[in-house]
Amino acid sequence: MSVLVVGISHNSAPVALLERVALDDDGVHKLVTDAAACEHVTEATVISTCNRVEVYTDVDRFHGSVETLSRLLVERAGADTESMLPHLYVHYDDAAVSHLFQVAAGLDSMAVGEGQILGQTREALRLGQEMGTVGPSLNVLFQQALRVGKRSRAETGIDQVAPSLVSAGIERAEAAVGPVEGKHVVVVGAGAMAGLATATVARLGAEQISVVNRTADNAARLAAEYSARAVAFDRLREEVATADLLITCTGANGTLVSRDLVAEARTDDRPLAIIDIALPHDVDPAVASVPGVTLVGLAQLADALHRSDAGREVEEVRRIVGEEVTAFLAARRQASVTPTVVALRSMATSVVDAEMARLEGRLPGLDAHDLAEIRHAVRRVADKLLHEPTVRVKELANEHGAVSYAAALAELFALDPEAVDAVTRPEGLS
Repeated sequence: MSVLVVGISHNSAPVALLERVALDDDGVHKLVTDAAACEHVTEATVISTCNRVEVYTDVDRFHGSVETLSRLLVERAGADTESMLPHLYVHYDDAAVSHLFQVAAGLDSMAVGEGQILGQTREALRLGQEMGTVGPSLNVLFQQALRVGKRSRAETGIDQVAPSLVSAGIERAEAAVGPVEGKHVVVVGAGAMAGLATATVARLGAEQISVVNRTADNAARLAAEYSARAVAFDRLREEVATADLLITCTGANGTLVSRDLVAEARTDDRPLAIIDIALPHDVDPAVASVPGVTLVGLAQLADALHRSDAGREVEEVRRIVGEEVTAFLAARRQASVTPTVVALRSMATSVVDAEMARLEGRLPGLDAHDLAEIRHAVRRVADKLLHEPTVRVKELANEHGAVSYAAALAELFALDPEAVDAVTRPEGLS
């Protein structure tokens, strides 16, 4: 069995498409059920957030499974396959393990290091367990992913990276327009980064905060947390006209703030600072040519953070994730040969027992002590003969082609496939 992930996120699709794929609780349950019912799928669950929908499965066949799971997401978007497929991504086996660990560690989030994703990963595991669609393979994988996420946050300051990005942008903006205190700040977006931006300017004493977003409910929800104003997206120009600081972080596909919009809105030379921390960018770089406008882009901030403590925290988490992925894959490969080793030793025990029964029948005069000594000696011979091949097959499990070594061992000793498979059933190994 192998892990297969098919998903869509802020890294692969525009916000408008993500909104069409977004799922409520019933939708998540339905997607898990449909994924688990697919041919070749033995286990399934779903991570669903405002920025991603990812289907995690354990499959016995890649081709066929990936097409079927992709179709499930296409259907939920109500889109045609041709337009939707370029925005989907697929991770298989080792790459799937690496992806989930990065997600749980916060490396794949729009707001790098945000802690919410850890709870959402835990919820995906809980849901799959509750629905009976998560078995040994995904259970072990998700449990380890949660440990990786906790370790990353315990050993590094990854949860401070996103706030550092916002703070660095504001620091640069203040050099142009002065302290945020007493200013009118406009935040475009309502996701995790927009929440961080709104919280930061509120803490710094902004006199007026406007939250602008295409989805009115999301804008209202964020605005209510910080006594800000929720503003309809079609009134963005009016807000720009009176703003001192504009922070954009929607991740939309295409420019939201054009040079013409800013030029028409600003009727005087009063300074305006614009911080664009969206990926892809929300703001036309040409707005920097408008008199009085200072543009701070993500590229500038990312470069500064890379050299800062925040950048080093990201690199440290990447190191931790790489280390954990390597350890997990090594343990999984070793576990894959365990059934063969156990079946081989069981076969040897059966041979010893059969030969001892035969000996007792031919030499009925042997006393119990002699029989015990002979049985002990024969078992030691069998153990010594099997020791080297079983140790070596476990060592070779960490090298390329490990599965073929286990198969060769089973073939050489003519092990019953049913006996090998039976070893996995009581313990639930995969």
